[in-house]
Amino acid sequence: MISNYLQNMPKQEYPRPQFVRENWINLNGKWSYEFDFGKSGLERQLNTSTGFQQFINVPFCPESKLSGVEHTDFIEQMFYHRTLDIPASWGGKLILLHFGAVYYECEGFINGIRVGRHFGGSASFEFDITEFVKAGESYNFVLLVKSSLRDGTQPAGKQSLVYESKGCSYTRATGIWQTVWLEAVSAEGLKQCKMTPDLDNESFVFEPSFYKEIQHRVMTVNIYANKDLVGTKTVIGQTGVAFTVKLDAVKTWSPEAPFLYDIKYEIKDGQGVVLDTVESYGGLRKIHIEGNRIFLNNRPIFLRFVLNQGYYEDGIWTAPTDDILKRDITMAMEVGFNGARLHQKVFEPRFHYWADKLGFLTWGESASWGPAFWDRSAKMESPEYWKSVFNFEHEWRDILNRDYNAPSIIAWSPLNETRIKDNIDDYRNILHDIYALTKRLDPTRACNETSGYEHMKTDLWTVHVYRSTAKELKEALFPKEGGVFKVNKLEEGYCNQPYINDEFGGFSYIVPERRKFSEKAWGYYNLKLKEINDLYEILNEEVKAMEELPGLAGFCYTQLTDVEQEQNGLYNYDRTPKGDSKKFHEIFSGPLYLE
Repeated sequence: MISNYLQNMPKQEYPRPQFVRENWINLNGKWSYEFDFGKSGLERQLNTSTGFQQFINVPFCPESKLSGVEHTDFIEQMFYHRTLDIPASWGGKLILLHFGAVYYECEGFINGIRVGRHFGGSASFEFDITEFVKAGESYNFVLLVKSSLRDGTQPAGKQSLVYESKGCSYTRATGIWQTVWLEAVSAEGLKQCKMTPDLDNESFVFEPSFYKEIQHRVMTVNIYANKDLVGTKTVIGQTGVAFTVKLDAVKTWSPEAPFLYDIKYEIKDGQGVVLDTVESYGGLRKIHIEGNRIFLNNRPIFLRFVLNQGYYEDGIWTAPTDDILKRDITMAMEVGFNGARLHQKVFEPRFHYWADKLGFLTWGESASWGPAFWDRSAKMESPEYWKSVFNFEHEWRDILNRDYNAPSIIAWSPLNETRIKDNIDDYRNILHDIYALTKRLDPTRACNETSGYEHMKTDLWTVHVYRSTAKELKEALFPKEGGVFKVNKLEEGYCNQPYINDEFGGFSYIVPERRKFSEKAWGYYNLKLKEINDLYEILNEEVKAMEELPGLAGFCYTQLTDVEQEQNGLYNYDRTPKGDSKKFHEIFSGPLYLE
């Protein structure tokens, strides 16, 4: 591997653990930048810059402490700069400039010439810069970033749309917020490989795509279990043509035994010359629904989830280190949860890697708050409304494609708490389209089209029922008049799906030494518990009440950690514990399987 050439570089780990190549260079660390509040940067030819006066620590957003900037007001436009040194050994290769994520819109320039453009703040993307650079030379790279959070056209997640953090909206995250890196690839090499586990047939199905089509290209897949070769196949490599590799030794992936196969892709031309080698991994697991139950590896399960918003006190959307990213999972497991709902943010690939390694169930969600089509007050006849639909669906496709291979992801939740507008037909059509898009791209997982409310077409009937007592919680989940909880009588689509209370709790307990700093702190019900034992008691009552309800398939507790002024986590914002993890574990833990 080419050695990293910056000292004290943050987040040095390979950013894409399921698709690993040797020839890469991490570009995190010191970049220069300039804010462009007047949006005149292109007129002033900032795209031709050879360096700005101020510096930022990439990949941390400029609002964060770790960036070294800490500018928390709105940033509608800014420029980044750094030099790109292209190794001499990369001649004859495609040279790709990768971005884990940049919020929201960006344009890249090399020596002043535009080399790429991207819309979307959560999905990974790349600029093919091959025609703009030569091996062994150095270049000025400038990235122009734009964000229009308040115009209703772009997914924002929990980023505050007003100056201050307020309610359950927090500090914004503009610009680069995941790892940036360079990679050298054969022009005929592997661009992506979709991997679908087929447990019942003891095999994996692979569907490759390549950067360029050529005749007689050969693709070999080798699958290893503890270094023993247990499956192999060689085929003519063509984009979109799937093939199956049968396994000699079957080991399933599950929370209690998260076994991962090592997988190696090798691409050769018709003369047998190796063009590309990629290392990956996969988990053999099956997730499906029968009746009102979710099945993992053909056994019914009960979800004991926690809400994880993926915010960090000093990094905002970006975990300071890979160890802290992993620690969020082990913290959840230590207090009894078998999975997490990843809420209003698209988590980086290395989070999914650790969930895969540790056996932690998740379902993926977009940063769906903010677009006009989500906002109940928005006018459907406005161009911003329909542009927001397009922007959302465009990025959701990229998210599904990027994270499809992760075995720990068992469901998708594209939207959160979406509400019926004046025109119910348009609302219904939008949700049906998003559901259909999700199922078309991934028919193997459940689609929870809008978590909590208001459902139109969904594989999971999810509700957000917060109540201050166990008695009220049970009564709300199963009303006296029958059926299940609905926010609105206009909701459609309930047909005995798995029923999940995927938000409850939200109780605010602030440890004594932090109370003097908590003037703006809040939790649900305006109930600020004074003693930790009060929290244990109310949690125990509500969890036990839901466990006793025969029609429930799981729950999700709000939430894992405090986030800024929303101080209703089981851990403080800095990840220090609020209580005894063993006592929390006794409350939340229980059998995964229902049989």
